[in-house]
Formats: sequence, structure tokens, C-alpha cells
Amino acid sequence: MSNDKWKMNAFRFLIVAGEASGDAHAASLVRALRKINPDSEIEFFGASGAQMRAEGVDSVVRADELAILGLWEIARALPRFWRAYQKLKRAVTERKPVAAILVDWPDFNLRLARWLHRRKVPVIYYVSPQLWAWRSYRARNMRRDVGLLLSILPFEKDWYAARGMTHVEYVGHPLAGEVRATYDRNEFCRRNDLDTSRPIIALLPGSRQKELVRILPPMLDAATKISRKRSDVQFAVVVAPNRDPVEAEQIILAHEQGAKLRQSLRLVHHETRETLAAADAAAVASGTATLEAALIGTPMVVVYKESFLNWHILGRMITTEHYGLVNLIAGRRLATELIQNDFAGTRLAIELLALIEPERNTSMRAELKVLAQEIGEPGASDRAARAIMEITSR
Repeated sequence: MSNDKWKMNAFRFLIVAGEASGDAHAASLVRALRKINPDSEIEFFGASGAQMRAEGVDSVVRADELAILGLWEIARALPRFWRAYQKLKRAVTERKPVAAILVDWPDFNLRLARWLHRRKVPVIYYVSPQLWAWRSYRARNMRRDVGLLLSILPFEKDWYAARGMTHVEYVGHPLAGEVRATYDRNEFCRRNDLDTSRPIIALLPGSRQKELVRILPPMLDAATKISRKRSDVQFAVVVAPNRDPVEAEQIILAHEQGAKLRQSLRLVHHETRETLAAADAAAVASGTATLEAALIGTPMVVVYKESFLNWHILGRMITTEHYGLVNLIAGRRLATELIQNDFAGTRLAIELLALIEPERNTSMRAELKVLAQEIGEPGASDRAARAIMEITSR
């Protein structure tokens, strides 16, 4: 398709993302929009994280300062969210964007979408909120306020169609074809003082501070129990790019076996995919990282733990059979899920020890290879960018 009909002197987009994964997907989309419009001046402003800012998005709101988790955190953060909301509204009024691109972050973005729709600003939603998992009634808000939904999961288009929303386009997952390690196991072990001949288990506790606090300790409990049975096993704790390794270090040192664990445990920062590629198995906090592990082919256990209050209020709203993205896409329990009360050191240790056994390990890697093919072809960001240009150029 020719880009001639898209050529204008300038495009100005509002773009809003609030989570680390949304920031990454939005940054990739910004690059794609500029790539397919090399002769146009394109301006982006809105709520952005570090990766979007690196792509030149003007941060009216720094979304990484709004990252929260749970009802209590939401209550305390409400004034900050209100100020952010007002800043974005003023910016839209002043800058008059050709369209708004909202990326996931439903509690904030769906409210913003309603305001934008009322002011006749075209709303494009990229990365559907997980309404099929909980709070499905919000689909009617999407139908009313969103002009185009760009879906990244294969089952979403049919789910929305069943609820009367037909302006949905499946573009594929942005991670398809993009998830790869930049160096191999040997180099990873050299850089992190690990033994290539011994098993490696990766521990990915999540990208939020509260996730580290709740999820890393049971992972360390599991590592302790595994070490007692298999003294040859090594561990790599992956610190998310947006977190400071000192946070994880403090949690490890506070653990009753922390000092002893440090002998066989390494903290890894900015090497998430390299760690997964080098690992024999992994425990991964439910979220985008489970999909990264699947695309790399690392056998995993999906884990998650909420506060007591959040789980008993929000957890009851979840209607899907599976929690992990890898299982949702597979449509079955491909990876074991240990959620809330099921997530404890003893149970996780049993599952991880089973995963590093050769037969189970080989079998799951084969299943993950098939799943990777189902996720879609590479180029999701380019397809999303073209769809956006189509709707904004009409």
C-alpha cells in the first residue's frame, strides 16, 4: 500500500501508557509510525515512561511515577492521578492532536477515552485491557468511546464481536519475532560468574515494588529448599529494568537464608532475555514476562501474590480459567500456575525441580515452540502503525 495518501506536513498524537510493558509497546509503535512516515513531521505528547521518552515523546505526565498496585495504593495515589488527568486534558485542548493512542492502563485510559470521545478526538486503543478476564462490563464503554481497537491477542477480536464491538483489528503481539537474547548461555555465565555445566533457575518477581516485596520472598524460600536437594543448582534473580537492584538485594539479605543463598544466587539487571535464554527453568510473575519466557522457550512456573485485601476484593472478579498469558493464549494449563495461597516456597520448589528434569524440560520446550508459532508473525508494531494512519487519514 502506498503511503502517499498519508503525507501531511505534520501529525500530532496524544499517546498514553502507564505500565512498563505498555511503555515498551508504545515506544515500538512510535518508532513504527515514524518509519512509515519518513517525510512527515510527527509529534507525540502524553503520559510516558522511560522508553517512550527515549523515542522523543514529550512527557506531559511521567507515567512511571504513577505505577501502583492494589486498592490501598490506588486510594493514596488518587490526587496524583487527578493531577495527571487534568494535565493531559489541558494539553489536548492546547495542542489539538489528530488522534489519541491509548495503550492498556484501563483504569486511567477508559476514563480519558470518554472525555476525548465527547470532545470528538478520535480514540485508538492499542493493547486491549484484559476485559475478558475481569470487569467485562467495560466492553460497552469501549464500544461507545473507542474508534478503533488494535488487538494483540488472537482470541480478542471474537470476544469483542460477541459483545457488539466490530471496530477491532488484530495486529498480532508486539513481542512476536522480537524476543531474543543478544548473547548465549556461555557468555551470560561468564558475565555473571556462573558455571555453564550446572543447572540455572531464573527468578522473575515482577516490575513493581510491591511485587518484589510479595513475590521475591517465596521465590527465595523455594531456592533454599531446592539448594538442600540439589546443591548444584544456581539461581539468577532478574531485576526489572525500571527497578533498582538495591531493592532486591535488601529483600535477599533480610531473608533468613539470604547470606547463604548469595553463594549460588546472582542479581541480574538489564539482562532479562539473556537470563531466560540461559536458564533451564524459571519462576515468572504473571504478566508480559511469561510471554517473553514462552517465546524464548524457557520452561516456567507462573506465580503471583496479591495483598489479602486486594485478593479478596479484586480476585473474585477474575472470570478466566487461567491467569498467565502463556496459558491464556494456549487455551490450556501449559505452565503450572501458583497463585496467592498456592504460591509458597515448598510447592514452587517441587515444580521447579520437576521442570529441570530432562524429560519434562524437553517436553515443555517443544510445547512452547508450538505456542510461539501461534502468537503471530513479526511486525505487529508496523501493522498497528499502518492501521492508525489509515483511520487518521480518512
